[in-house]
Amino acid sequence: MATRRKLKILLATSEAVPFAKTGGLGDVAGSLPQALNAEGAKCAVIMPKYSTIPWEYQEKMEHLGEMYVPLAWRSVYCGVEHLEYDGVDFYFLDNEAYFKRDTIYGHFDDGERFAFFSKAICEAIEFFPELQCDVCMCNDWQTALVPVFLREFYRESDACNNVKCVFTVHNVKFQGQFGDQLLDDILGVGHIPAAADQLRCDERSINFMKGALCYSDLLTTVSPTYAVELQMPFFGEGLDYMFRRRSSILSGILNGIDQNIWNPETDKFIEHHFSVEDMSGKKEAKRALQEECGLWQDENAPLVVMIGRLTNQKGLGLVRYAMDRIMSDGVQMIVLGTGDADQEEAFRYFQDRYPGQMCARITFDNALSHRMYAGGDILLMPSEFEPCGLSQMIAMRYGTLPVVRETGGLKDSVEPYNQFTGEGTGFSFANMNADEMADCLLTACWIYRDNKDAWRELQKHGMTTDFSWDRAAVDYLNLFHSLHPEVIPWNKR
Repeated sequence: MATRRKLKILLATSEAVPFAKTGGLGDVAGSLPQALNAEGAKCAVIMPKYSTIPWEYQEKMEHLGEMYVPLAWRSVYCGVEHLEYDGVDFYFLDNEAYFKRDTIYGHFDDGERFAFFSKAICEAIEFFPELQCDVCMCNDWQTALVPVFLREFYRESDACNNVKCVFTVHNVKFQGQFGDQLLDDILGVGHIPAAADQLRCDERSINFMKGALCYSDLLTTVSPTYAVELQMPFFGEGLDYMFRRRSSILSGILNGIDQNIWNPETDKFIEHHFSVEDMSGKKEAKRALQEECGLWQDENAPLVVMIGRLTNQKGLGLVRYAMDRIMSDGVQMIVLGTGDADQEEAFRYFQDRYPGQMCARITFDNALSHRMYAGGDILLMPSEFEPCGLSQMIAMRYGTLPVVRETGGLKDSVEPYNQFTGEGTGFSFANMNADEMADCLLTACWIYRDNKDAWRELQKHGMTTDFSWDRAAVDYLNLFHSLHPEVIPWNKR
């Protein structure tokens, strides 16, 4: 009997929960490795050692050693630290000049900082046996130079030459574009015509992500629909031609959620727990949420929640345009998040205009988000584009039905309600049109009020849908094994 051999995977990321997080990448890097290991792989994570990592983790790190990283004409110190967390080995690359900052991103030298990080990953693979791997899974522009460096500088290294690179695009809007002076001064590839050409995006600029798209063995993104959308000019952000060119190695794998954290039966942030068999606690959670947010205590009023960044990408212009129509139907709404100043001000205005019916919490509040998922009836998510999205999966887990636009991961994860068969896990609309969105939302509100049996069935479907990382881990491993198809006898595994 034969079996696929146990792959060693190194997941390279600029952030991972619980050490550092600014967005969905942190959730992926914090959860996917555990699922990969559970499916039989050996996955470790490598990331920068930021000074903002909580001290409770820093004090437990073990110093493995140090190295000097060649970065064009300079050699730069890098320490390597190790910490095991929830059964996963995390490795941290330490250089205070680059990573002792108040924030993770947004600095004048981000190009140099993450070029150093990518080069240090290659050096660590070469010199630290613990970090040698079969597959290096790189994520977004901050690690996009790893496949470039491995192929251009480490061909003679036994440890690096057989490493396969898989590059995952989480959001193509952020590509790592910098002046082309970095080619010689930082990257050290200005004298290599093929590398310089594949990194260049115009006469004076380079694009880290473009380099990864050219040099990687496989490309993935965070939902099947987004993999298709990336090949279109509207979604591709100037790189659509690259995704079309490399479409034969491009796959979309839908992200998952941590179903232990997002569990209405055990959630530590909610007072009233419930399950798909006993939903009585959800009514109490709604009542408590209405009270907390200063809304009328009305069980029959559909309670719509919106949770996330307040930016144009999230389709908030549609919500603002349709707000008067939505409020006139007796709908209640709670908005939680921060973002663009004009969006924040708009929802503060609606809160003042509709007291007792509309609440705007312009802040980041993780505990409140849990209570909103538990107490809400409907999650509104009309995104202009959404590579994957996690909120709609979390909401379904809590029996809060999503109303979404059919784009990216929203289209892949939400099955629209079919009034004839009763199938579905939520509601969806196709176009960036405020009236179409309002029609879809108010239809959901009508079903909530007047067809309780149908609503209950939709809740059951959503709450029992598998959005765990186990499903995604199997899909990733199938891809990784396509790069390493070797089999070994079972008794030598």
